Amino acid sequence: MHYEYYMEEALRLAGKALAKNDFPVGCVIVGNEKILARGIRRHSSGGKINETDHAEMNALRQLALNPAGAGNSRMTVFSTMEPCLMCYGALLIHGINDIVYAYEDVMGGATGMDLSRLSPLYRDQKVRIVPHILRRESLELFKAFFKNPGNSYWKGSLLSTYTLAQESEP
Repeated sequence: MHYEYYMEEALRLAGKALAKNDFPVGCVIVGNEKILARGIRRHSSGGKINETDHAEMNALRQLALNPAGAGNSRMTVFSTMEPCLMCYGALLIHGINDIVYAYEDVMGGATGMDLSRLSPLYRDQKVRIVPHILRRESLELFKAFFKNPGNSYWKGSLLSTYTLAQESEP
């Protein structure tokens, strides 16, 4: 699988979210080397913040509407940020066990959680995590978001402080 190719599409989507002053998370769900669904973070700015409108959740909603669906193919998610607990759980329930992300979420990332301590629905999953694919490109989007004085979402948070302290790589 061409990780960079699919992550570039997720980054393009994240750029669209950023252009709308939303948190720059983009996501694609891939099966049989085809993009089956896309999602961006929505409603993370202004007065209508909705914490269920994460990019992964929006992509899963689109996947459910895809008439061709994923069939029996093994699916992989590509996200510009490590999935949170809500998204991680939803991906696993949907049978998406291959998770590729660009930038680590030091505040809310869930991919490092110990599934063996959970109920069988999660515990019995065989999950493969691939971090830091095109991390630098994703980091730059998050830095741009947090540097924008008009964006208050997660301002002053651990994630914001961590992100802004990161050195840009050459």
